Amino acid sequence: MYEKKIPKDFSCGFSVLMEIIGGKWKSYLLFLISSGVRRPSELHRKVPTATRRVLNLQLKELEFHGIIGKEIYPELPPHVEYFLTDFGLSLMPVINAMDAWGNGYVPEFQQLMQQKNEPNPAEAHS
Repeated sequence: MYEKKIPKDFSCGFSVLMEIIGGKWKSYLLFLISSGVRRPSELHRKVPTATRRVLNLQLKELEFHGIIGKEIYPELPPHVEYFLTDFGLSLMPVINAMDAWGNGYVPEFQQLMQQKNEPNPAEAHS
């Protein structure tokens, strides 16, 4: 894992939380795993805009922190599934609250994104 040269300060809970789930896809990966999406190929299909490398790195980091576990089935080809550990399950109220907040914000967000993509008439005449 990449380590930054400047040491991080983990003296507050929020910095610890952000270290664990602060990656671009980590909270969504946890949401998907808790929803029953367990195989790496399924996770990659659910997040097509992320590269396999990035998803694999973030899965490794979640595994390192004890949030998820990985079961490797001894068959050919090898079959891998991720699961939430008890520690990971303790994070689900946070992830579910984030999902609920996001669902409540969808209409406003879509409106803002539409405004962002519309040309500004004032700028067209400049």
